[in-house]
Amino acid sequence: MTPSANPPPLLGPDDPEPVICLNPRGRSPFILTGDHAGCAIPARLGTLGLEEEDLSRHIALDTGVAELGAAMSERLDAVFLAQAYSRLVIDCNRAPSSAEAILAIADATPVPGNAGLTGLARELRVNEIHAPYHARLAEEIQARWHPGTPVVLIALHSFTPVLGEVVRPWDVGILHAGGNESFSRRLLDAFAREPGLRVGDNQPYHMDETDYSIPRHAFGSTLDYAEIEVRQDHIADGAGQRHWSELLCMALEEAHSR
Repeated sequence: MTPSANPPPLLGPDDPEPVICLNPRGRSPFILTGDHAGCAIPARLGTLGLEEEDLSRHIALDTGVAELGAAMSERLDAVFLAQAYSRLVIDCNRAPSSAEAILAIADATPVPGNAGLTGLARELRVNEIHAPYHARLAEEIQARWHPGTPVVLIALHSFTPVLGEVVRPWDVGILHAGGNESFSRRLLDAFAREPGLRVGDNQPYHMDETDYSIPRHAFGSTLDYAEIEVRQDHIADGAGQRHWSELLCMALEEAHSR
């Protein structure tokens, strides 16, 4: 039997669209994104061979970011673009050709559904999930960013307090390394005035060649940006999400006003 010239799509009629857009008419200069906000898995892929417990861990999504982004979108009157699918299906903050885009082992946990993928299987995930997300983000930036009209791209992420055996002491981190870093540095200054707040400057991660979203959409231009990492246990419940929404929005507005 010869392979089908037109393989069936990955996403079925009951699967969600890859891009979740909240407040599309928001008038704020901020464009909020959530590369790892979602936890959906296409029905065709089942559970990727994982238990439910694993699918709620940091390997599958950035805990609290969907809710944090929604709260910030409302408070700032900003658009929020979030990826609906789990980063285990494909990581939208990695280049589609990267070995890290689809992990067969995530933080020491084997992902059976990602092992030994064919080129076609990878291509379907790129074409139906990764590419539409970045195309929608590019469209949003193009529609809003005009001479004299300020736009700031804010990528929202969360990080686990302990990775392996490494304890991460920061409450929040600001990632920046390339392009127009002026807004990121003003944001660091704004956070520095918050008493007792442990702020990481390119911690717990350093923005490098593994990052994809901010470099693709902000580097090589004068677009203001910041990638924000919040400790997952700080935004794991509604009270924490509301608190950090207020704190982040105040810092963003201060940095933008300077």
